[in-house]
Amino acid sequence: MNNKLYRTDYNKMCFGVCNGLAEYFNIDVSLVRIIFAVGFLVGFGSSLIIYIVMAIILPTKMY
Repeated sequence: MNNKLYRTDYNKMCFGVCNGLAEYFNIDVSLVRIIFAVGFLVGFGSSLIIYIVMAIILPTKMY
């Protein structure tokens, strides 16, 4: 595991939050994206709010 959680500027789709989480937990980024999509559909948009907050708060890691 990495020491800090970042948004990544490499291979990002929107803000790089999912890619940063995937790097932090050392898992595939597709799995994180699926988790956010299911959370959006099941949780009535609560994962969208979490995603936006993380996009605002997390620093960007440049490569």
